[in-house]
Amino acid sequence: MDTTVDLDSFASLVERPDDAARRAAEERRLELNTPRGGLGQLEELGNWLASVQGGTEVRALSAPKVLLFAGDHGIASLGISALAAGGGTARRVHAVLDGSAPVARLAGRFGAGLRVVDLAVDAPLEEFDPEVSEYRIRRGSGRIDLEDAVTAEEATRAFAVGMAIADQEAELGTDLVLLGDLGVGSTTVAAVLIGALCGTDAAAVCGRGSGIDDKVWMVKCAAIRDSLRRARPVLGDQLALLAATGGADFAAITGFLLQAAVRKLPVVLDGVVSAACALMAQRISFRAPEWWRAALLTGEPALAKAYDRLTLTPLHDERITMGEGVGALMALPLLQAASDLLAEQPFTPAAPAAPRPPARLPSAAELLGRL
Repeated sequence: MDTTVDLDSFASLVERPDDAARRAAEERRLELNTPRGGLGQLEELGNWLASVQGGTEVRALSAPKVLLFAGDHGIASLGISALAAGGGTARRVHAVLDGSAPVARLAGRFGAGLRVVDLAVDAPLEEFDPEVSEYRIRRGSGRIDLEDAVTAEEATRAFAVGMAIADQEAELGTDLVLLGDLGVGSTTVAAVLIGALCGTDAAAVCGRGSGIDDKVWMVKCAAIRDSLRRARPVLGDQLALLAATGGADFAAITGFLLQAAVRKLPVVLDGVVSAACALMAQRISFRAPEWWRAALLTGEPALAKAYDRLTLTPLHDERITMGEGVGALMALPLLQAASDLLAEQPFTPAAPAAPRPPARLPSAAELLGRL
């Protein structure tokens, strides 16, 4: 696999979704016997699907896939997560693979495929099947308040892995990606990247993550503050920033998002990790966010800031905070409904109904006779 990356090329390679297809979808909807705006958000989503599919007719979503990038983060050793730092990510990966995790059960319910990619899980390489760990960059990552998460070479390789996975999914016929992550300590890393890219301080982006208390929150906030000091000197170099305060999974997700936009593969973002990578990708190609939709807000302050910068509006609010792609997956029925309505309804005006003869009203005498 070629691991050379030319970030400047994305500015020209990423095209805008097809605006003519969007307009055509809107015009065809006006031919239907539905009140204007009566389908609410489904109308906007249908128009977006028309534009990203780029055809004369919207195709029903037939091959959606949940894609989870997994990696451990050294910053978790500070005890800033309610999840166990040692082996916690590996256990979550196993739960997804054996079908017991919520995302696995819901993916089966909604007819979505499911794929896990191990980039930096802190577990032996033989812990998972080869198709899960074939792209692993390293085992775990550095503690970003003190040292780089990964080397520059590892960040570049991980970015190229993400690009390669986008190519694979496009060639497999995947028509919508529901993007998620698996990793202990990942919300802290995401907060650092979003804080650096948005120019905010640690307290403004430090959330509760896996459900931490006030005491742990203060430790997490200090870790974000110290990591931000390490991030700011490399803000102008996206790969250097991913190496210093991101990680292999973050670099891979960023590469995936950009190449997915190149391949015209639409993506639903799950939470703060995918949003942080989306911000990174936006820095590289300003058109890329037009190929994405945001699933939901999770209460993480960094996530709200990222979506505001990306000008993305969440599709639902089910108060899901666990990550793992569940929030993105819960947006799938909405998108399926939007595509089905445009794909399956007839696009010719309905024939007007034959007028009914006026009903005969009883006379007063008849009414009195019934009493």
